Amino acid sequence: MERKVVITGMGIWSCLGKTLEEVRDSLYTGKSGIVFSPERKEAGFRSALCAHIEQPDLKPFIPRNQRQFMPEEAQYAYMATRAALENAHMDPDFLSEHEVGIIYGNDSVAEATMNALDKFREFKETAACGSGSIFQSMNSTVTMNLACLFKLRGINLTASAACASGSHSVGLGYLLIRDGLQDCVICGGAQEANMYSVASFDGIQSFSVREDEPAKASRPFDRDRDGLVPGGGAATLVLESYEHAVKRGAPILAEIVSWGFSGNGDHISTPNVEGPARSLELCLKNGGISIDQIGYINAHATSTKIGDSREAAAIAQIFGDHKVPVTSTKSQTGHEMWMAGASELIYSILMMKHDFIAGNINFENPDEESAKIQIVPETREAHFDMFLSNSFGFGGTNSTLIVKNL
Repeated sequence: MERKVVITGMGIWSCLGKTLEEVRDSLYTGKSGIVFSPERKEAGFRSALCAHIEQPDLKPFIPRNQRQFMPEEAQYAYMATRAALENAHMDPDFLSEHEVGIIYGNDSVAEATMNALDKFREFKETAACGSGSIFQSMNSTVTMNLACLFKLRGINLTASAACASGSHSVGLGYLLIRDGLQDCVICGGAQEANMYSVASFDGIQSFSVREDEPAKASRPFDRDRDGLVPGGGAATLVLESYEHAVKRGAPILAEIVSWGFSGNGDHISTPNVEGPARSLELCLKNGGISIDQIGYINAHATSTKIGDSREAAAIAQIFGDHKVPVTSTKSQTGHEMWMAGASELIYSILMMKHDFIAGNINFENPDEESAKIQIVPETREAHFDMFLSNSFGFGGTNSTLIVKNL
């Protein structure tokens, strides 16, 4: 018998804030986290735009001998997870006495890998890499670090699926709990924010060059968009079976109703319409949800010409004349990449719990495809009890989640 899966805790480390309250207020006021980075321009970037992510101080929480294993994104993930566990009322005693798992999205550790290999090349000795470098440079660095730091004894798995990684991590956790294989799984996504992690993206001219107006550079669905803006940080959600949550008296924030996924089976970087549309269609079908039950869509839309237009076409294909409010929070955060699928669930839940839809800032003029859907350009007071969140990635990987208010 399938079990109901609920979210009992959330934590985030974002350019919009480091607490749920800060992030909620940033969403409501339309604050942008995008800045101009002189360091990137001096280093040779075509676009020096990026999200500003504050570096956490882990010294009060983690001893030095353990911090050496943690690259940048694992540090963000630790702070987000620490907050999520507190939000879920899970203390160290509970974690040590119960089987709690972790599935986290991550798909690169560029800076840590580069630093270790630079030392090897400089000194011509492998020992120069440092004893912590292997643990810093593996894609699974987030889950291996967090599982050890929080003493987690359940599933321990990294989801590497490009910009759908965070969403897939939540979907996998949902399946394990729904089918009775786990009672509780910590899920999320993390993205390193250093310039080395996105240099190759800049090299293929993926980024907006609207450098004179950083806050207006990320403009999903807008006719005059000229590329995405890279972001980063981490977002964590605590998933539990409803019975497990009730038994321990946990705060229940929302229910994960359904997960849909698909592959484009097409070009490695250029998305099509069919793959995303199938992800949406399967998510609705798997959850037994009709389109008129969806009160809001958090779009993947990253502010690229082709990606946004193909997603708009997919939404229009599935929802037809039923014009659901659509926004992309990437207009405020830039593209949080491996983190985005998890952070955008938190952004959407915060909106749902506080009766508003954050505006798709910088949306001034639709193009042919975005004109077919209802894009909300400014914050709107609105009550909705169910939303759909899209995450798509390179290689044609698509993930769609539906979440319900409780």
